[in-house]
Amino acid sequence: MDHSKPDARLDARGMACPLPVLKARKRLMDMAPGALLEVAATDPVAIIDLPHFCAEAGHEFLGKRSDGPVTYYLIRRGPAA
Repeated sequence: MDHSKPDARLDARGMACPLPVLKARKRLMDMAPGALLEVAATDPVAIIDLPHFCAEAGHEFLGKRSDGPVTYYLIRRGPAA
């Protein structure tokens, strides 16, 4: 995972599918192209949903890291959201 400092963080811990993706989409719409968003999630389906969302929406999925039950996902906002 890229260890760049995120421009924004989203706490999606405790949220079930599809909320982590919906909240990430909303947050990314308010961010500048190229900005980094870190999403903290406990939903096990997020590992599938977030990369798929990024590919479909034109964002760059930079990777993930786990810390106990929480997984952190790093996303670079694409040029057009």
